Amino acid sequence: MDQPFSQESAIDAWFGSEAQFNSLYPEDIRLMSRRQWTPLLVAKKAAAFLRTGPGIKILDIGSGVGKFCLAAAYYNPDVAFIGIEQRSYLTDHANCALEKLALKNVSFINGNFTELNFKDYQHFYFYNSFYENIAEKEQIDQDIPCSTALFEHYSHCLYKQLKEAKKGTRLVTYHSVETEIPEEYHIVQSEINDYLKFWIKV
Repeated sequence: MDQPFSQESAIDAWFGSEAQFNSLYPEDIRLMSRRQWTPLLVAKKAAAFLRTGPGIKILDIGSGVGKFCLAAAYYNPDVAFIGIEQRSYLTDHANCALEKLALKNVSFINGNFTELNFKDYQHFYFYNSFYENIAEKEQIDQDIPCSTALFEHYSHCLYKQLKEAKKGTRLVTYHSVETEIPEEYHIVQSEINDYLKFWIKV
């Protein structure tokens, strides 16, 4: 006998594989997944580390089409995940995917992370969203200029925000060059050939 259909089982199906999840997005967005968007396994591991209790707020710095926040929120329904993304059309894609998934603990902000007060959040996720400022290929688009000065500016801004955070603040980085991480943050775990690192401020 067939199992009755439910909204929960429909949502679960989106997280069955990378390909299934990526089908939430148009083809041009799916084609960038390998290079630009957080894999589901990384999101699951990162969110488990960042979740220190119910009701906390976790910020994704440069959230793109929202894949980290959406996956993390699915695996941790008692935690709020907020993404900040400067490209409005990527935020639109994130919100369209959110509408399909009907998750209640996710929100997206269209803007620059430098406009935020990090004291409003407890922990942070960073999939090196500044690298595009110095990358020579596989860029998302041509809207953001290649600029070493901009890369250094953003890295410095993030460094200052993280330095002002409370002791015990947790940070997960994926493919970071680590110029944005203050010396008070210590690595407590690393995985995936050291591309994925887990930090705590002491």
